Order: sequence, then structure tokens, then C-alpha cells
Amino acid sequence: MSTQYKKLYRSRENRMFGGVCGGLGEYFDIDPTLVRLLFIFGAFLGIPGALVLVYLAMMIIVPQDMPEASIVQEA
Repeated sequence: MSTQYKKLYRSRENRMFGGVCGGLGEYFDIDPTLVRLLFIFGAFLGIPGALVLVYLAMMIIVPQDMPEASIVQEA
């Protein structure tokens, strides 16, 4: 019995700055624009430096999505 897990990746296609919001949108099956807006509103409402640090940490820690060609080759 094999279980498929979703993996969080930074998006290659749906990116503005680092692909973090695009990857989160794809992972949670929501529009990445909504994720970007949540980050912006959170930066204004909360501690701005904290969200910037979280975003930068995710850019470093979360791997980038593999190109489509390498996915086909692995199968």
C-alpha cells in the first residue's frame, strides 16, 4: 500500500520574486495571488520584519520545483 504525499516546492511557472507564494498556492490549491495578498496584509498588520524573514527562510529551505522534462525522465 503506497501513500502519495504532497510536497511543498517553490514554483517555477507562478513566481514573482522567489516562487514561495506560487508554491504555497499550488500546495494548498488556492490562487497564488491570494497568498501574495495575505503576505502583504500580514506585513502591514503584523511585524513586517518577521514576514520578510519567513519569506527569505522559505526561499532558502524550500526546494525549487523540478522542470517538466526531468519529471518525465524519472518515470
